[in-house]
Amino acid sequence: MSNGDLEGGGDEGFHGGGRKYRPVVAHDRAVLEMSSMDPGSSSSGSQSSIRKIKVVTQGNSDSDGREGSIAENGGANGPHRENKLELFGFDSLVNILGLKSMTGEQIPAPSSPRDGEEVSITNGHPKPSDVKMGTMMGVFVPCLQNILGIIYYIRFSWIVGMGGIGESLLLVSFCGLCTFLTGISLSAIATNGAMKGGGPYYLIGRALGPEVGVSIGLCFFLGNAVAGALYVLGAVETFLKALPSAGIFTETTTKVNGTVSEPIQSISTHDLQIYGIVVTIILCFIVFGGVKMINRVAPAFLVPVLFSVFCIFIGIFLAKKDDPQPGITGLSLESFKDNWSSDYQNTNNAGIPDTEGKVHWDFNALVGLFFPAVTGIMAGSNRSASLKDTQRSIPIGTLAATLTTTALYIVSVLLFGAVATRDKLLTDRLLTATIAWPFPAIIHIGIILSTLGAALQSLTGAPRLLAAIANDDILPVLNYFKVADGSEPYIATLFTSFICMGCVIIGNLDLITPTITMFFLLCYSGVNLSCFLLDLLDAPSWRPRWKFHHWSLSLLGASLCIVIMFLISWSFTVVSLALTSLIYYYVSIKGKAGDWGDGFKSAYFQLALRSLRSLGANQVHPKNWYPIPLVFCRPWGKLPENVPCHPKLADFANCMKKKGRGMSIFVNILDGDYHERAEDAKAACKQLDTYINYKNCEGVAEIVVAPNMTEGFRGIVQTMGLGNLKPNIVVMRYPEIWRRENLNEIPTRFVGIINDCIVANKAVVIVKGLDEWPNEYQRQYGTIDLYWIVRDGGLMLLLSQLLLTKESFESCKIQVFCIAEEDADAEGLKADVKKFLYDLRMQAEVIVITIKSWDVQPEGGSQQDESLEAFSAAQQRVAGYLSEIKEAAKKEGTPLMADGKPVVVNEQQVEKFLYTTLKLNSTILRYSRMAAVVLVSLPPPPVSHPAYCYMEYMDLLVENVPRLLIVRGYRRDVVTLFT
Repeated sequence: MSNGDLEGGGDEGFHGGGRKYRPVVAHDRAVLEMSSMDPGSSSSGSQSSIRKIKVVTQGNSDSDGREGSIAENGGANGPHRENKLELFGFDSLVNILGLKSMTGEQIPAPSSPRDGEEVSITNGHPKPSDVKMGTMMGVFVPCLQNILGIIYYIRFSWIVGMGGIGESLLLVSFCGLCTFLTGISLSAIATNGAMKGGGPYYLIGRALGPEVGVSIGLCFFLGNAVAGALYVLGAVETFLKALPSAGIFTETTTKVNGTVSEPIQSISTHDLQIYGIVVTIILCFIVFGGVKMINRVAPAFLVPVLFSVFCIFIGIFLAKKDDPQPGITGLSLESFKDNWSSDYQNTNNAGIPDTEGKVHWDFNALVGLFFPAVTGIMAGSNRSASLKDTQRSIPIGTLAATLTTTALYIVSVLLFGAVATRDKLLTDRLLTATIAWPFPAIIHIGIILSTLGAALQSLTGAPRLLAAIANDDILPVLNYFKVADGSEPYIATLFTSFICMGCVIIGNLDLITPTITMFFLLCYSGVNLSCFLLDLLDAPSWRPRWKFHHWSLSLLGASLCIVIMFLISWSFTVVSLALTSLIYYYVSIKGKAGDWGDGFKSAYFQLALRSLRSLGANQVHPKNWYPIPLVFCRPWGKLPENVPCHPKLADFANCMKKKGRGMSIFVNILDGDYHERAEDAKAACKQLDTYINYKNCEGVAEIVVAPNMTEGFRGIVQTMGLGNLKPNIVVMRYPEIWRRENLNEIPTRFVGIINDCIVANKAVVIVKGLDEWPNEYQRQYGTIDLYWIVRDGGLMLLLSQLLLTKESFESCKIQVFCIAEEDADAEGLKADVKKFLYDLRMQAEVIVITIKSWDVQPEGGSQQDESLEAFSAAQQRVAGYLSEIKEAAKKEGTPLMADGKPVVVNEQQVEKFLYTTLKLNSTILRYSRMAAVVLVSLPPPPVSHPAYCYMEYMDLLVENVPRLLIVRGYRRDVVTLFT
């Protein structure tokens, strides 16, 4: 942070991180009184300390009842009390109390205390939360509850039967490794700093930028909302399986094995839909009425779940052959061998094996079905605001829950494969309830409670995720879901409930789970890529406390997520990626800017640094040369106060870029002292930057404070830019108003700027007729005429080609006029220029003009030219000006002086220069009167000539030419003949 950022000007102060700082002054209403330290004591030997800290207000007494007062002359910094901290510019204690602003949170500046009010010393501290949970209840239990759910109870044994023990172990290990690596990446990001609400959305958005964060966050919201429907359907299916008589509709499925037909009772889809909608409505009412109660009761749902798992294991060890039902073999090595290999079959929509079934299962399909059973690792990060120590609880709790559930799944694969026949595994959807000890009702109750608890978690967490996205104010369309701090997101909850009910109406669990899988995998990919990018860039602020991570692990985790997505279904993957891309594109167009210091900006910074180092300081090859114009916004002339730059300068700067490539630097100079006008410079820079963006001109704004314009511009051309990324062309408006506005000052400035550019080796482009410069919608016809007088490295040719790439000039043709002094040089010059343009791949007509005589007087005095009148007027004005400075020098007895320096005037040479510009102006009017734009070489200011004389030369050159670019190249080529 620079000193300019710390020192506020006037009453405005400095706004940093949402907090307002200003220098300590004598009339502050809040003054921190500290005990004086002995000026003669050293820091090591001083026994003095701060005895008391109190806030004193006018007319108010302190806590001890003693009246606090402020010295009228100097206050706390008066002659009787020396403030040792005045050197720092603002109160250091206020800075300490404002440390929360370093987390990026917007906290209001404390208002000045009113009369009669007590001011607490804790101003600026966040209010302590009522509920602070540890690792067990805050992270481990929610993660375990979300991971261990419906898939384990009603699908896991079926997965073992379909894929066999071998491929089921591979499936569990594969999916578990993906979530474990994601957990490592999550732990690294979560321990890199303080976290706000929003869970993975907050982490991804702050790491990869608002566009990526919002797009993945909305997909993750949809995944959570759809997951609510998954849990509701699981609960309803379990209920109807336990109580078949509760079904309104009956449905019988016929299983065909060869020539044997066997009827199997199955649950009706209509029953799932009706009961699912009813349960969703009930859960919605519960969420609306008692979210706090749900957060307290939700961990209790885990107890029946764990008890039911315990009953399943007990039942497996107690099971015997055909006990409790046929197909149960007990723990048998024979069953283990029979079930080791896979047996993929066709099934109907209910998952029942059927040779005529339309659903074909393979390993990829099993991945899509099983992966939701390992999701839920974000539950801890979603509760970061309620954790005592996020940097300790999130890594330990998340990874412990992941390892615990993965170990449970691996053990369950071995036990399920050894306890029943394959036919039983495939047909009994609730095998866990069948073999549970002491009776199946325990499993039914455990499934229902766990799924309802998980559904409540989804209906509670998804709206908060949507509200967090809305509160970041990136997408205006989400403003309806904004909530105040501490308020309940009722509208977001209602919206989530409608999505959940829509998925419930589908009624098919196997169709919902792949959708959830894609959304969760997108989120996991985002977390892994965020950690990969941050770890690879290794910015100074990247210091995670979780040390067990590496960019290679994050890259492997992201790769596994992408592989799993395509294994499940390439069509679902394409659809989900397309949806995310559409949201990203919409956010990038309609969204508001949110500078969160994301990893992409850090990547751009690193890339820029490496590119700058690779470019070095050597001369850029013409093939790689790009114009970097330094646009001088307001060197002269008056514009409205709210217009920081001439509007047509931005249009012209865009004409110097090909397809948007390149950068423009818009500069302005404020006269005055830097310390006094620093705040004015910041405000002007912000205004200029806003105006540049409004004009759709890619560039940066810079405001320089200097004693005068000459000194300011001289500093700009010396220091602006870095390495080979310095501006190489100075663009400014021709001072057409110099006669009526300021006769002496503008010529001196104009000549000084040109001379500074020549010394600094900068090209110059001066635009005459800027008010008539066309915008992108004003199409021009005719020609672009180049009066190529001196060698300029091809800059004038390049500018004409850049103009042709713009819609406004694309219908024009180029004419190149070459000036030859003698007739004998004309043909050779024309042939050389044609060959040069051909090698440059430029289509242009070449015209050679010969100027035979450089005499002062026109030939015979008979030339009828409309420029002669301007020439005569210029002669008279120059003669009058020279007479004035000669008379002044004679009167004062000094050498001939102009512009504050000695000059040498050769009147014959002045006449020659005037005549040269007259001839060139006459030629331009004769051949290019109807041209869309004329480009002519800029003559350098003659040495020791007064600036006034040079302005007369230039005025005569541009006389009656409506739109003219005066161009001077610099000592390097900007075009090349070679490929």
